[in-house]
Amino acid sequence: MSIECISLEEQTTGAKARVLAGVGFNCFEFQVPHGGRLVDVLWAAENFERGGERPSGSGIPLLFPFPGRIAGPALKWEGHSYPLGGDDGRGNAIHGFVLDRPWRVVESGGDFVVGQFQASLDDPQLAERWPADFRITVRYQLQGTSLHSHIHIENPDQRPLPCGLGTHPYFRVPLGGADRDCVTVQLPVTRRWELVDMNPTGQREAVADAAELQAGRPFQAIQFDDVFSGLQFDDDGWSRARILDPQSGLTMQLEFDAAFRECVVYTPPHREAICIEPYTCVPNAADLQSRGIDSGLRLLGPGETFEANVVMKVSGVA
Repeated sequence: MSIECISLEEQTTGAKARVLAGVGFNCFEFQVPHGGRLVDVLWAAENFERGGERPSGSGIPLLFPFPGRIAGPALKWEGHSYPLGGDDGRGNAIHGFVLDRPWRVVESGGDFVVGQFQASLDDPQLAERWPADFRITVRYQLQGTSLHSHIHIENPDQRPLPCGLGTHPYFRVPLGGADRDCVTVQLPVTRRWELVDMNPTGQREAVADAAELQAGRPFQAIQFDDVFSGLQFDDDGWSRARILDPQSGLTMQLEFDAAFRECVVYTPPHREAICIEPYTCVPNAADLQSRGIDSGLRLLGPGETFEANVVMKVSGVA
């Protein structure tokens, strides 16, 4: 059985994208024209659109209602234990429920598509695995040589909804050039969460080389699986990370708004990509919050919502 896949194209520039609605509404392909060819901005496993590949390992996995890990196999919340399922290989649940399930396409056009997932409608068994129902709506739209993501989170339940959101894009390295070792990465971070067995302890420390990371570090010198904090935001309320490829002349600028307060940075073992992942909360947020640590966990009352925006802008296109 084929998996629903939506193709987008920006008519003015010829930029293209594809979204796998049948697997997490994952935008696994974003291409911009440059030098007479299409350059891939995102990395995905070959034939990802056919299914069978790890949903968290390609494109832009969407992480909700919790991003990153929760220590152990269950969420402990207000005296109840909610079995989460999933396993990161260390006995932890990871990355929420929406990245590997089919979404409904609720609207689409030539250069945009809107998808939605609601637990009670799209997988009623989740009622036993999270404290409240939830609805997430995502709009992807191409504008010029940019890919815009607008994310709307709702609590349709009569119970409070604890939640956190993350996006997990795999950015291809190099970006149109021939040598990944020439690529430079800029990260707007100043602090790092201490991790034990990949879970935050609640302690944060200053990043000693923050100035270098902000100015740009060669990709060849980067090896991360870290949860950063203390993000820098410009006067317009956006934080910006960049990937610069001097061989192609292309720059990918990742912009995310103040709904996000943490950023995971991960370099996959294959070294063909780097993940720069905005999170609205730290992993294992509910446990940290219960210990009086400001983790960024959101608690939405009945009918309450929040929104978040992410933009990938590619410049230097010729």
